[in-house]
Amino acid sequence: DMDALPIQVLSVTYIKAGNSTDTTPPVVEFGGTLRSLTTEGLYRLEKRLKEVVEGQAAVHRCKGVAEILGAPSYPMYPAVVNDERLHRHVENVGRSLLGPDNVKPGEKIMAGEDFAFYQQLVPGVIFGIGIRNEKVGSVHCYHNPHFFVDEDVLPIGAALHTATAETYLSGCST
Repeated sequence: DMDALPIQVLSVTYIKAGNSTDTTPPVVEFGGTLRSLTTEGLYRLEKRLKEVVEGQAAVHRCKGVAEILGAPSYPMYPAVVNDERLHRHVENVGRSLLGPDNVKPGEKIMAGEDFAFYQQLVPGVIFGIGIRNEKVGSVHCYHNPHFFVDEDVLPIGAALHTATAETYLSGCST
């Protein structure tokens, strides 16, 4: 059961070291991101990262330090977790506006998203409108250098957002 597993990902996205070919740099810096489907998983991953960095450095008689940039003044991004009731509302509005075959559940993703901070204060839902269009080359993920937005979907997204807000505020249930 994949839902029972605490899936966590550490991505090393850069390495900084010296710039000479004949000397060993005194400091090597690795940077990247931590991702998890739960905030608890993020904290476990952060703890484990520190244990591994410090432990592996000690094995090689070096000193290793793992820092979460901005902490403690800027907290780690919590996981984005959609409110179930709002999630169902968006699905219902989407089905009535776009047709039942045009609303599909997305895959769970581990994104670092500012929206998660709002969700700690109020229930929220984040969703995508889908922009895949092979005819115009809109087939790549937004972190891909070949990412291209099929702007023809923007009116659909605007209509979905408007209908979602309007029906929610008016108390209508679809």
